[in-house]
Amino acid sequence: MLRTISNFHDIILECPFEDVYAPSDDSFLIVDYFKENINEKYFDGLDVKSVKNVLDMGTGTGIIALYLTKMKNQITNFSSNIFASDILKNAIRCAKLNERLNNFYQSITFIHSNLFRSFPDNLRNTFNVIIFNPPYLPSLRVNGNLVIKRGEDKSWDGGEKGFELFLEFCSQAVPFLNVTQSFYIYYVSSSATKFEDTLNSLAHLGFKNKILKKTHIFFEDIVLNRLEKI
Repeated sequence: MLRTISNFHDIILECPFEDVYAPSDDSFLIVDYFKENINEKYFDGLDVKSVKNVLDMGTGTGIIALYLTKMKNQITNFSSNIFASDILKNAIRCAKLNERLNNFYQSITFIHSNLFRSFPDNLRNTFNVIIFNPPYLPSLRVNGNLVIKRGEDKSWDGGEKGFELFLEFCSQAVPFLNVTQSFYIYYVSSSATKFEDTLNSLAHLGFKNKILKKTHIFFEDIVLNRLEKI
């Protein structure tokens, strides 16, 4: 799969695993926003030199981490360490494959983990930017009963209401953010889920939410959001 971003060379992506989420409109919404808002001075308003550690949570094929690595190689002052994590072993295998296909040679640090549960302690309080394209749709029901999840469901099933997994992610993310500086968490949500119900929970965790960009796909709006500290 090939996606052209103006001003940057193409990224080569392969996805030979059925249970790994292939890039779609939500993935490209993130990539296009970063293309427009990362430059020699700023990472979307943050001093680009101050952004030391960036995490792509739920990396899938690795598309976000790969584009950030490409940008890092072309923007002089953007020298962040790029991390990528996923709950699926096949996603880590897929992302590493794509790292090799793009000749990045171990430029990304991969962590196999269920959210932050397997992250080493030395990464606590270190991340300036975290990106998460989470599963954001409600669990599938048949005749009123929840359907048991399969492996591929992890890419879209956000919980009974669609946002439970995201709130768990936010809670686990707090100890890993560098709260001594400004930080951002980028995430995607859908109008198909009543995500406004999460705003009070996010505020309780110390986050305020800003809508950055949206696109309409079939029956829903796909929305790119940014969390920062209140």
